[in-house]
Amino acid sequence: MPKNLGPKALGLIAVVLLMLWGLTGFYRVQVDEQGVVLRFGQYVYDTGPGLHYHLPYPIETVIKPKVTRENRIVLGFRQVGGTSDARRDVAAESLMLTGDENIIDIDFSVVWVINDAPDFLFNLRDPQLAVQMAAESAMREVIGQTPIQVALTEGRQEIEIRTKDMLQSLLDEYKAGIAVRRVQLLKADPPAEVVDAFNDVQRARADRERLRNNAEAYRNAIIPEARGQGEQLLQEAEAYREEIVNRAEGDASRFDAVYQAYSAAKDVTTQRIYLETMEEVLGNVNKVILGTEGGPGVVPYLPLPEVQRRLTEGSTAGRDGAQGRTSTPGVSTNAQGRASQ
Repeated sequence: MPKNLGPKALGLIAVVLLMLWGLTGFYRVQVDEQGVVLRFGQYVYDTGPGLHYHLPYPIETVIKPKVTRENRIVLGFRQVGGTSDARRDVAAESLMLTGDENIIDIDFSVVWVINDAPDFLFNLRDPQLAVQMAAESAMREVIGQTPIQVALTEGRQEIEIRTKDMLQSLLDEYKAGIAVRRVQLLKADPPAEVVDAFNDVQRARADRERLRNNAEAYRNAIIPEARGQGEQLLQEAEAYREEIVNRAEGDASRFDAVYQAYSAAKDVTTQRIYLETMEEVLGNVNKVILGTEGGPGVVPYLPLPEVQRRLTEGSTAGRDGAQGRTSTPGVSTNAQGRASQ
């Protein structure tokens, strides 16, 4: 410094330096950032996007982490070289035990962002490592409660949702200031050493499912038919029951009517029942009718079967006089009457 500078010049220089030092307190926060102000290394407050001011360095400093940028980690493999297809499997991360005690090979990724910059900066020493370890722990717990068949087929989306929720809960307990956007399963396969045996099991399960479906189809075809036949038998039995009941009720009503008639006129009813019974019993029997009227030693006799026989023979032989020569049946001789007696 020149020796000829006076006190006024020195004061001016000091003011300029002080102003320049004061200008170091201005800072700008971008739209994808959050400003975190530290006073002698201790967190004081945070600011949003825009132009702000803090006490000049080294009294206060500002850290501006990217709070809207999505960060992604993968577990189960690592990229090798510059191509995305070159991968190195990390068995310590990817091999997991399922709920039914099978081993499954899983690769997955986690996408996360910062939702609380102070917690993210000061509560975790290595946020990337913390997310990785918490994600692996959450995935192992979810897989340990899931059967392998579900994990390989329809349960992938549920596994992703449950792992995301469990991972977020762990990070919230750590006060990590991290929000998990999504968990994505990249691969869920049986281990390469047993993939052939596993495929055989899968084919056997597919055959079992096919046979089960065929049995279900057969059952669906047989059961309605059997139910229809059963319903038909029930209806026929119901009709038969109605018929028998109605017939029995009719017989009972008829018997009751006969009994009422018998009670009113016992002799007439008895005679009528006797005649009806004889008519029913002797309807198809060859009969000889004996009259009740006649003189001494004479029995009125009407040989109806003989008359019918002769009429039949006369019509068959064509003899016109056969019926004329045959005496008209009427009253027999005394000898015949005695023989009949």
